[in-house]
Amino acid sequence: MLLKAPGLSQNAVQGTHFSISIYMVTSKSAVLQWSSYSGSSSYRVTAYPLNSLDPLVFSSYSQNTVMGSINSLSPNTAYTFKVEALDGTMTTLSQATVDGSTAPDVPTIKTASSKESKSVTVEFVEVLGASSYILRAETSDGSFFSETYVSGSPGTVVGLQPYTDYTLSVMSVSSAGRSQPSESVQAKTVVAAPQLITSSPSNSSIGVQWAPVPHAMLYSLTIIREDLYLQSRLNTTNTSVMINDLQAGTNYSIIGNAWSPESVPGDKLTVSQITRPSTPESITLQTVSDVTVLSVSWGAVHGAAQYTAISSSGLNCSSSTNSCSLAPLSCGQVHYISITAINQAGPSLPSYSQQFITFPCPPQPLRVDTVSAGNCSVIWSSVSYVDYYTAFIKRDDGIEETCNSTGTSCNFHCQCGYSYIMSVFANNQAGSSLPGPVLNHTTLPCCPGNMSVSSLSWESVMISWLMVRGADVYETRAVDADGTLVCNDTSPVCVLSDLTCNTRYSLQVSACNDPSGCNRTCSPQSYLTAPCMPERVHVTQSNSSSISITWTSANSDANYTVSVIGSVGQPLTCQTNETSCAVTGVPCGTAYKVSAIAATSAGFSMPSYSVPFETAPCCPDSLTAVQVTQAMSNISWSAAQGAQSFIASLNSSRGFAQCHTTQSTCLMGCITCGTNYTVALEAISSTGYKAECTYHGFSTSECCPSGIRVFGRSNNTLRVQWRSSSSLSNYTVQVTGNGKTQTCSPLQLSQNTCDVAQVICGAVYSVVVAPVDPSGVMVHFCSSRMYSVFCAGRDVGMVVYRGKRSVD
Repeated sequence: MLLKAPGLSQNAVQGTHFSISIYMVTSKSAVLQWSSYSGSSSYRVTAYPLNSLDPLVFSSYSQNTVMGSINSLSPNTAYTFKVEALDGTMTTLSQATVDGSTAPDVPTIKTASSKESKSVTVEFVEVLGASSYILRAETSDGSFFSETYVSGSPGTVVGLQPYTDYTLSVMSVSSAGRSQPSESVQAKTVVAAPQLITSSPSNSSIGVQWAPVPHAMLYSLTIIREDLYLQSRLNTTNTSVMINDLQAGTNYSIIGNAWSPESVPGDKLTVSQITRPSTPESITLQTVSDVTVLSVSWGAVHGAAQYTAISSSGLNCSSSTNSCSLAPLSCGQVHYISITAINQAGPSLPSYSQQFITFPCPPQPLRVDTVSAGNCSVIWSSVSYVDYYTAFIKRDDGIEETCNSTGTSCNFHCQCGYSYIMSVFANNQAGSSLPGPVLNHTTLPCCPGNMSVSSLSWESVMISWLMVRGADVYETRAVDADGTLVCNDTSPVCVLSDLTCNTRYSLQVSACNDPSGCNRTCSPQSYLTAPCMPERVHVTQSNSSSISITWTSANSDANYTVSVIGSVGQPLTCQTNETSCAVTGVPCGTAYKVSAIAATSAGFSMPSYSVPFETAPCCPDSLTAVQVTQAMSNISWSAAQGAQSFIASLNSSRGFAQCHTTQSTCLMGCITCGTNYTVALEAISSTGYKAECTYHGFSTSECCPSGIRVFGRSNNTLRVQWRSSSSLSNYTVQVTGNGKTQTCSPLQLSQNTCDVAQVICGAVYSVVVAPVDPSGVMVHFCSSRMYSVFCAGRDVGMVVYRGKRSVD
C-alpha cells in the first residue's frame, strides 16, 4: 500500500507553465504528480540520486497522464525528481524538478510471542533512518485491525483478545514516509487468568473457586504461606479446589493461571486470603466486686482480630484483647458461656461452654388456696436451682407457723374470719434468696346461720339470717337456669325483687370481706315463685251460644280459672289444667271481659290482662220484601239486639242488589222483573262482629208489557194488543173512561189481545195493561195510556192516541 509522504506533497518546482510535486514515497518507489503541458505528446520522469553513485532511474507516460510512479529506488536515499514534457520527436518542450527522499528500508520480524492474554510482543531488526515503527495487527476475518507506534524493538501490541490468532507486520517510519509492511508472522495470545474467589470455611482450609476460562485445558494454583514463604503447587481441571492442612489465622497468597490446549501458560492472578483463627481455650470465669458482673478471660489466639463472649441467657461482650465482662447478672440463672475468635475470614468454632450459676431468686408470686374447711395452702412459682423452700405464716392474733418444702406449696391451719401474713425464701448451696414479696391473706368469713325465707309478692322474696364474724357485707344470690340475681347489704336481711314467675331458685347467703371475697360454700335453700300470669288470651265464638278461650303460659303443673264477665247477667267461668277451655250459654249481642288466673303449690298468679269480647249481634225476628216498581223493591225488618248497622242483599242469576244502612228498612233498585231472589241480611255490631241472617226467597212480578196498541171494532168494541216478556204470564187490561172501568183478560196464556165492549164514541179512555201476580192481584206500577174514540157511522172509528201518563 502506498501512502503519501508527509512534508513532500507540497515540495514542487515550477517551470514555465509546468510544475511537479511528490505525491507519495515508499522505501523503493515514489509517486509524482505534474501539471498538463499543452502540445506535449508524452512525459518522462527521471530520478537522480543526490550524493550517491546509484544509477539514474526513469519512466515514461503518455500525454494524457499527469501522475506516475518511479520504482527501483534505494531506501532512505535523497533524490532529485525531474519531469519532462516531450513532443512527438522526443524533444523537450518544458521540464520541472523536485527534491525528496525515500522511506527507510522494510524491517524484518525476528519473533512474535504473547506473554499476556491481551498483548503480543514483536522483536524485529531495526533499519537505518527510521525514527519509529508501526506494529500492525489484524485478524484473518477482518474483525480486528490496529496499528501501534513504537520507538524500537521489541514492541508490544495491546488491546487484544485472549487465545486469538493475529497476523502481525512491521513498518519503519521517517520524515519522508513509511515503508512497506514487512513479511507478516502469526501469533496467538495466551488464555486469560482465572478470576479467583477465596474464602476460609475453617481454620485449616481455604476454598478457591473461579469461573471457567475459555479454551483452558488445565489450571495451576501456587499457594504461598506468607510468614514462612513456603509454597506448594497443584494442577487441576476443575474450577474449584479446597486447600486443607493449613495453619490457623495465617495469611496465604494464591497465584492462579490457566493452560491452553498447546500447553502454553496464560495470565497469572494473585489473591490473598487469611484462614480463620483457632478456637480459644483456657477460659476462666469469676465475679468481681459487683456480683452482677462476670469477668471472662481466655488464652490469646494467633491471627485473631477480635473476640466475642456469648452467654446462653443472651449476654455478650467483645474485645480485641483476651478478656471482657458480662453484665448484668440476675438471680437464679445458669449461664453457659463460650468464646469465639474472629478475623477477616470469619469466626472460629465456639469454645466449649463453661457453666456459671448465680444466687437464687425469691419465689413469687404467692397465693393462698383453701384446701378444705380450716386448711389452707400457700403456693408459689418454682424457682430455678433451689434445694428447698421455707415459708413463714403469722396469724393476726400472734400465732406463727413455719413450713419447709422441696415443692412449691406448704399447708397451714386457717380458720374463717382471720388474717395472715406470709413470706417464702428459696435456698441452695449458695444461701437464701433475698426477701420476696409479703402476702397478706384474710380467710373467708364464716357462713351465716338461721336463714329464713318469706314471700312478699309474686316477684319479691325476703331473706334474713344471723350476723357472723369477719363479714363486711352479705351477698344474697338467687340462681336459676337462666342466670343469677344478686343483692349486697351490710344488714342481715335482703329483699330480692324482679324474680321470674314459676321458677325454682337456689337462694344462698354468703358473708364477704374486701380481702378474700365471699364465702360461697354455705348451703343454699330452694324457693319456688308463684306461677306466671297467663298471656295472649284469645276468644273466638264457636257458635251462637258458646265461645272458645285460649292462652299461652310458661307454667308447669298449673291449674287455670277463666272468668267471663258480661255487661248483664252472672259471670261465666271455666277451669282446666290445659291452656284452653270453652264457655257455653253465651247470648248474642252481649259485650264481655275475659281474664285467666293460674294456681300452683306456690300460690296464685296475677290475673291476665282482660280481653274485651262481644258476641255477634242477634238476627231480626222478621223481614219483609215488597216490590215498589218494576225495578225497585223495599226490604224492612224488625229490631236486632247488638246490631248497629245492616247489609241487606237480593241475589239471583240475573243480578245482585245490596244496601248498607243503620235503619231497619232499605229501598233497593236495579232489580229484574219476573225473577226469583234470595234474601239475606247481615247484622253488624259497633266493633265489626257480624251475624249472617237468612230468610225466605222473594220473587218480583212479571215485567209490564210493551208495544200496546188499541184498535176500534164494530159494535162499539175496542181491541187492546201488546207484546209480553213471557208466554206464561197472565195479563189484565183495564180501560177507564166515561165514568166507569172495564177489564178484560186473554182467554189463553199465549194470547196477547183482549176486547172491551160498550165503548162510547167521543169519549177519552185510559188504558192499562199489567201482569197479574200469583195471588191474582194486578200489579199497580205499569203505566197507562190515553186514547180518544170517535164515531164512524154505527161503528167505533179510528182510535187516536192523545197522550200517556204513569199511573200509580
